[in-house]
Amino acid sequence: MLLEGSCHCGAVTFSLESQHPYPYQRCYCSICRKTQGGGGYAINLGGDAASLQVKGRKHISIYHARLNQTDVSSAERHFCSRCGSGLWLFSPEWPELIHPFASAIDTPLPVPPEHTHLLLDSKAPWVEVQVKKGDQQFQGYPQESIAQWHERLGLES
Repeated sequence: MLLEGSCHCGAVTFSLESQHPYPYQRCYCSICRKTQGGGGYAINLGGDAASLQVKGRKHISIYHARLNQTDVSSAERHFCSRCGSGLWLFSPEWPELIHPFASAIDTPLPVPPEHTHLLLDSKAPWVEVQVKKGDQQFQGYPQESIAQWHERLGLES
């Protein structure tokens, strides 16, 4: 599936191919909560890094999240330097992948049949988790990857 996305102000637009376009993960970690706003839910999709096309690249800044007082994440969170919109995450651990944030995608995304709520151990106390029948909940990271989730449910495009 071709995904097209943009920042809020329109300075950055991008596209990439995705076999894993269902926005099923809801992350409650402090990084997602503080960089994406609200209760978190920075939903990462899986995309083919080789297919990424970007216009307005000069307006992109990269943030490496602090993991604690001394450690910094190797993952690169790309965002628009004009409006602050989160665009995608790239991790050198998986160089063939780009993880666009569902919030930046303009293409209509399919509705997932179930959700995975992860990193509940760092959820803000005021956040209420909206769990539906079939949803999975994890205090940390689930073992199942984005690709495995799509495969298990027969949802690869």
